[in-house]
Amino acid sequence: MADVVIVGGGHAGAQCAIALRQQGFEGSIVLIGRESELPYERPPLSKEYFAREKSFERLYIRPAQFWQDKDIALHLGCEVVAVDPQAKLLTLGDGAQMAYDRLVWATGGDPRGLSCPGANLAGVHAVRTREDCDLLMGEIDGGVNKIAVIGGGYIGLEAAAVLTKMGCHVTLLEAAPRVLARVAGPELSAFYEAEHRTHGVDLRTSVTVTALEGEGRVSGVSLGDGSLVAADAVIVGIGIVPAITPLIAAGAAGTQGVEVDAHCRSSLPDIYAIGDCASFACAYAGGQAMRVESVQNANDQAVCVAKAICGDAQPYRAFPWFWSNQYDLKLQTAGISLGYDATVLRGDRAARSFSVIYLKQGRVIALDCVNRTKDYVQGRKLVEAGASVDPARLADADTPLKALIA
Repeated sequence: MADVVIVGGGHAGAQCAIALRQQGFEGSIVLIGRESELPYERPPLSKEYFAREKSFERLYIRPAQFWQDKDIALHLGCEVVAVDPQAKLLTLGDGAQMAYDRLVWATGGDPRGLSCPGANLAGVHAVRTREDCDLLMGEIDGGVNKIAVIGGGYIGLEAAAVLTKMGCHVTLLEAAPRVLARVAGPELSAFYEAEHRTHGVDLRTSVTVTALEGEGRVSGVSLGDGSLVAADAVIVGIGIVPAITPLIAAGAAGTQGVEVDAHCRSSLPDIYAIGDCASFACAYAGGQAMRVESVQNANDQAVCVAKAICGDAQPYRAFPWFWSNQYDLKLQTAGISLGYDATVLRGDRAARSFSVIYLKQGRVIALDCVNRTKDYVQGRKLVEAGASVDPARLADADTPLKALIA
C-alpha cells in the first residue's frame, strides 16, 4: 500500500508530489499518469512547443533523475478506472489494483469533442497532449496548410497565432458573438479579433458548425449559413470535460467537477481533488463554486493538499492569475472578472499597450493587461484589497496603480 497515491501526471499531480517532499513527508508516494511521458508543462504546447521554439525535453517539470532521487514512484501509461473508497483501493486499466492511505485526484480534463457529423474524421485534432501536437505538426510538415480552428478561447487563439506565423492559412470559427466571451470583456475581445485579422486569420464569430466534411479525412467545415470552409485539418478548442468519472461513480459529490472544501477535500474520506477537475468556492469570484483552469491554481492547490497531509491544513485562498502569448502580445490577467458591472480602459489600444480594469459595485475585481506588466504587478494589489477607486483615476495612465492603493 502507498501512503499517498496521486492520480494525474500534469501540473497539479506533479506539484503535489514535489510539495509533499518539500514539506518533509517521508511516506511512500505513487504518481499515476495516463500518458507515458514524464510530467510536463502543458501551456507551452500551444505556444513555444507548437512553434518549435522549445524542445519537448525543456517542458519537463522535473528531469527523470529528480523523481528517483525524491523516491517518488511514477506509474506512467496507466489509467485509474475505478475507486473503492471503503477498501481504499484503485483499479487500473490493466486490471491491477493499488491500495492507498490517502488519494489525490489530479486528472485534469479531456478535450471537449464536437457532436456533429464528421467529428471523428482523420485530420481533426485537439491541442491537449504532446501526442496531439506531434500529430498535427507532422501533418503540417507533410503539406497541410488550410486549417480551421473551432473555438475562440485562449487555446484556439494561441494555436491560430502560431499557425499563421508558420505560414498556414487559418480560419477561426467561434459560436459566440465575440472571442474570449467567457473570460473577458468586449474591449479585449474586439482588440484580439482585430489583431488576428490583421495577421491574416479569417476570423468569424456567431457561426454554427453543422458538420465536418470529407471521405476518411476532413476536407472542410460546413456552417449553419450553408457555406463551406475548406480545411486540410481542423483544431477543436472548445473547452475540456473534467476527467472525474471513476471518482463520481465511487460516490464523490460533483457534476462539472469534483466538489471540494476549503482544504481541497472531496466528500469521500481521505480523498482530495485539485487542479482543472476540482470545483471549489472561489473567494475571488464572490464565493461562487467553479473550476479554475490555470497553472497557478493547479500548483497552489497542490501545495494546499501537501500541507494538509503533513498536518498543516490551511484554507485555500490563492490569488488567481493567468497569461496568454499571441504574436508579440503578452496578456496577463489578475483576478476573475466574473460578474463585473463596469470596465475602465487604461492606456492606448492603438499602441497595443493597455489594460482593462473590471469593477463590481465600484470595487476592482480583475485586470486584463496587454503589454503592460507594471499594471499587472501593481493592479493585482488592488484586486487583493478589493479596492474602491475613482474610475477616472484608474483610467489615468500617467498615475501608477500602486499610487491608488490605500
